[in-house]
Amino acid sequence: MKKYTRQRLILDIIQNNDVKTQSQLSEMLKDHGVDATQATISRDIKELRISKVQTDDYEYKYTVVDTVYDTLTERMEKIFKESVLSIEKTSGLIVIKTISYCATVCGAYITNEKLENVGGIVTGIDTIFITPTSEEKIELLIEDLRSLIK
Repeated sequence: MKKYTRQRLILDIIQNNDVKTQSQLSEMLKDHGVDATQATISRDIKELRISKVQTDDYEYKYTVVDTVYDTLTERMEKIFKESVLSIEKTSGLIVIKTISYCATVCGAYITNEKLENVGGIVTGIDTIFITPTSEEKIELLIEDLRSLIK
């Protein structure tokens, strides 16, 4: 089994079970057909930034507590919130101005949010054009976009 697959399995096991020891984790890996040495498991735990935390019943279990690394969606949200300069309506379109070279990421974030009434998005270097599916609801879409910044 490849290292990535084994480590993904370790994360799944730890997130879905109360794993208290490396030997317990080793047994759970064996149940999934993975035979790994204690040294390998120890290295994987270190690389995956898995820590032991105290539970409510004063025992310790492994958990993934590394919050330094955001998910891709969280990173895109931060970029969106920090990069959007203005959101305006013009001639049936919504024009969003961003900091230079951020429009594409901001446009992808809007797409991922799956807002209603977005007919299409075109991005440039610092500008996003959004065409609504219904001009009658353009103000609602602008409100939705502005709420993403808050």
